[in-house]
Amino acid sequence: MKMRQRLQLYQISVIFSMLFALIGFSYNTWRLEVSEHNSNVRLACFEILKELAALEQLIYIAHYDKDMNTASPRKGWLRVGLITDFSYLANQDVQSSSKALHQTWSEHWESVPDDNQSVLLIVDDIDQVRVSIKKLLTSLN
Repeated sequence: MKMRQRLQLYQISVIFSMLFALIGFSYNTWRLEVSEHNSNVRLACFEILKELAALEQLIYIAHYDKDMNTASPRKGWLRVGLITDFSYLANQDVQSSSKALHQTWSEHWESVPDDNQSVLLIVDDIDQVRVSIKKLLTSLN
């Protein structure tokens, strides 16, 4: 009788140990996936912020310094394209604000050197992308 009780206790402890290991492994796997996703989002957001700063600098050089060699529109198109591409690694808010920036840039890039309103519109969209990124980064766990 005693042997049978020991065997049952052993079986229960083995089942509990297996269950505990399975739950622990599942949680660890889930946590690693979430951490990897958050890391990818953070990296994309930091790259977007760098591109936003570079685009803003190009706009100011073109508008205030009138130096179209340094602030070539091709460089601006490259920056806007990268911002839009990286936004797909972020969330929907960053994507939509990046698309709005792309649209505003496509409508006003030619008038940046001479039109203050165009500069203000593009810089306002740049700021909107920044706001979206800041909200996203603070929401990550």
